[in-house]
Amino acid sequence: MVKIGEGIEVREELIKKACNLAMEAHNLSPEKPYIYKKINGSTDVVFAFAGTLSFDGWYSNTSFGETEINTTLFPSLRSVGTDEVAKVNEAFARRFQDILDKSSLKNEVEKAMSKGRHVVFAGHSSGGAIAILAALWCLECCRTRPEGDMLVHLYCMTFGSPLVGNKIWSHALRRENWARYFIHFVMKYDIVPRMMLAPLSSIQELLQAISPFINPKSQYYQRDAVARSSNALNFFMTVMRNASSAASYAACNLKGCTNLLLETVSNIVQLSPYIPFGTYIFCTGNRKLVVVENPDAVLQLLFYSSQLSSEAEAAVVVARSLNDHLLYTNEMQDSLEMQDVIHLNNLTDIPLSSNVDPSDEVASMNSALNDLGLSTRARLCLRAAGEWEKQKKKNEEKIEQNKSSIRDALSKIQEYQTKCDIHKVGYYDAFKIQNTDDDFNANVKRHELAGIWNEIIEMLKRYELPDSFEGQKDWIELGTQFRRQVEPLDIANYYRHLKNEDSGPYLIRGRPKRYRFTQRWLEHFDKVHAGARSESCFWAEVEELRNKPFAQVQNKILSLETAANGWIQSSLLGDDVFFPESTYTKWWKTLPTQHKQTSWVSRKITP
Repeated sequence: MVKIGEGIEVREELIKKACNLAMEAHNLSPEKPYIYKKINGSTDVVFAFAGTLSFDGWYSNTSFGETEINTTLFPSLRSVGTDEVAKVNEAFARRFQDILDKSSLKNEVEKAMSKGRHVVFAGHSSGGAIAILAALWCLECCRTRPEGDMLVHLYCMTFGSPLVGNKIWSHALRRENWARYFIHFVMKYDIVPRMMLAPLSSIQELLQAISPFINPKSQYYQRDAVARSSNALNFFMTVMRNASSAASYAACNLKGCTNLLLETVSNIVQLSPYIPFGTYIFCTGNRKLVVVENPDAVLQLLFYSSQLSSEAEAAVVVARSLNDHLLYTNEMQDSLEMQDVIHLNNLTDIPLSSNVDPSDEVASMNSALNDLGLSTRARLCLRAAGEWEKQKKKNEEKIEQNKSSIRDALSKIQEYQTKCDIHKVGYYDAFKIQNTDDDFNANVKRHELAGIWNEIIEMLKRYELPDSFEGQKDWIELGTQFRRQVEPLDIANYYRHLKNEDSGPYLIRGRPKRYRFTQRWLEHFDKVHAGARSESCFWAEVEELRNKPFAQVQNKILSLETAANGWIQSSLLGDDVFFPESTYTKWWKTLPTQHKQTSWVSRKITP
């Protein structure tokens, strides 16, 4: 067994079989886009996707070929808080959609999963990109089903795959705890996993010129002449120059650089949107495997592990940058037999010097890093990635300390609500009037909670918390409790000060991000329709409707009453809505008699 990550082990034979099938898939005809193979003597099945070397199979018309992902097919690939949609390579997404629509893939995968098979999606080169999308599609399907344990029966293995998605993509997969299902093997000099770091305009002609040399169906396949080709050299140097820009910019951010020049450069230089995700296994070329899970560290390794140590080795490295892409079958055979696997889990402990005492506990790690050709600068960048990961965890620990303060403040708000109910004045209306010390104290707690949650939301917006934070059930529940109890007070304060007259309706102009974020958390993880009407905004809708002529808003009133009925049945709205002196009751009594006679609300409000 090869230990890939915490609690994840994969059989060597399965990796070898997936690799063999991924390479074999290149020989398929265009009508057959993948191989479906049941592995004898096991419950494993492999779907191996064919790659393509046609230019439109790699790039679309934008600088880096990216587009927003289809959220109907991949609803989880977005930032829950900011609602920003992930970017994906458009050509890969289009090709996968075509396979899904025109082949038997969907039926074959569903049949295998229903039988409890261990499904492996595999691909070499651009076939790896299709395998990634297929695995994600499968995970999305599993997410909507009650049999959640099916998720552990899935892997995606790629060999020399290009990058596919952006930062939101990587963030979403770590949030959903799906990144662990993706295992990417990368040869030290293979240029294809780095290729998407260069814009289309810089490599289009070069890629078209060299593609015949790495196309198994071409008469020029694997010809030695490619090593001497100026096109190959220019292609390699162009890709690595852009990789340098991407890695350097990312490293500066990891190290906390605040120089305004950095932002200026990013506005001038085209930087690739693509970011690694999942577990990367770098093949050093000396039968060692280096396992890295930190996406920031992987980006640095993609650049630094392919550096030239001298101009004299340029021809050899350029040749290997293309040849390595075709040698994964042999590499898997040799490296997996050696079982020399190094895990870069503690990035901050990476030795900065290439010279380490052989008896030192980090000697084996250092040997692997030397095999990858990592300089001191490269090691510093890896350490920076580790430090940033640690800082995120420290930020989370700091936020965790606020939980008791949040719960105490919410308890006080609940006491305030209960006290108001006793006096038959709903806490919304009591807070809006602000006549007592209790109202003042509730306002103090509202401000305390706003400060805590605003800090959390800003950290999430800047990605200063672990990606898994948004997926933590206790925080989702606490955020929902906060929104439901406190947002009515914010609405009361908004309309008490007539802010709607200056700024506009609360729902459009006044709703704070802390409530929008926490609502989207619940919608995402409870699989509620995104953008659904929120029970915590009931009073905001009432305030806007009651100041408009009935004929103008009749349909909206009926819609609100229908929603309110459901919220009351679910105990999301209380009977304080119908107290005699509530804003809602007073307004409802002014509605036309014909409407009131047909409304269910008449059973709640005494004429």
